[in-house]
Amino acid sequence: MAPLSGITILDLTHVLAGPFCTQSLQDLGARVIKVERPGTGDDTRAFPPFLQGESAYFATLNAGKQSIALDLKAEADRAIFERLLQRADVVVENYRPGVMERLGFGWEALHLRHPRLVYAAVSGFGQTGPDASRPAYDMVVQARGGVMSITGESGGPPVRVGASIGDIVAGMYLAQGVLAALYDRERTGKGAFVDVAMLDSQVAIQEHAVAIASATGVAPGPTGARHPTITPFATYRAADGFVVIAAGNDAMFAELCAVLGLGIAEDPRFATNAARCENHALLKRLIETVTLGEPVAHWLAVLEAAGLPTARVQDMVEVLRDRQILARNMVLPVTPHPGGPKFVATGNPIKMSTLPEVESLPPAPRLDGDRQAILDWLDRGD
Repeated sequence: MAPLSGITILDLTHVLAGPFCTQSLQDLGARVIKVERPGTGDDTRAFPPFLQGESAYFATLNAGKQSIALDLKAEADRAIFERLLQRADVVVENYRPGVMERLGFGWEALHLRHPRLVYAAVSGFGQTGPDASRPAYDMVVQARGGVMSITGESGGPPVRVGASIGDIVAGMYLAQGVLAALYDRERTGKGAFVDVAMLDSQVAIQEHAVAIASATGVAPGPTGARHPTITPFATYRAADGFVVIAAGNDAMFAELCAVLGLGIAEDPRFATNAARCENHALLKRLIETVTLGEPVAHWLAVLEAAGLPTARVQDMVEVLRDRQILARNMVLPVTPHPGGPKFVATGNPIKMSTLPEVESLPPAPRLDGDRQAILDWLDRGD
């Protein structure tokens, strides 16, 4: 049995932050029932790219979930939702603060009727504070949370991180909060309210930027691929592309110098990490005078043989073929519906001795496709 077997989650979320959270919990064994809008369902059902008219984006975020379409303003559907609440362990929603309260399904109302229920909400700015009611998307919180100010090349315009980390990180924190609330319920017998803001989550992941700004009073700027407080820790040009070299301490730097044939390990300009950070531009030029002479494959072999952390900068097509990623079941086929398209999705990065590894994923649900099965389950009471 998977760790969350027996846990039922009502998933009222759409797009990314909430579905990312519930997909993580589904991967750990929870039963996730998507409660979707009648007619359109989750917005991502209409997001490209498409295969045979179905969204690959939706398929990768909702594999193995069930779907029932309910209008929470309609009495008949509200009655069904009430029955679902009686069987659920967790409700997850990502509406603006106040929406669920107006429907009569906010935390306080549900906690009175279902005291063991865990209620998890993810929103742009959280449930409290002067801006709680404002709308937000990934790029909004990347900007306001400071992430865009440190992303990109020095002197260039602000750049959004390529992955939607505003949503994804919030989804990860929400999943952590749900797990903590479920554990706490085992001790107290009562559910808790979990409130995660996308903006808060962006602040929480900026360890070096917060340290620099608080210690110096100066806002750090973008450093491209270079780490702002460790050098050499960046991409370097080879004859046919770029190679990452990450020498995280003085011993590694000395080994790197030996590999490259650079007699600068004890040069006062480079002998300590602080000195290397101060002279990072000069050090980069010295390293690239050597690395430009050979292709990436050569440097990967040489650096790996010396035990130095290194990597090729891979595109996503290469990532999907990477032997280590495949060996860890991190790219998996999604079992298609009969006659449906064949998708692939990311696997579960959490590996546990009590969590069976899988080699394929169940299909994402068709909109309202599990209504009868869910209603039968409610009637049976099992």
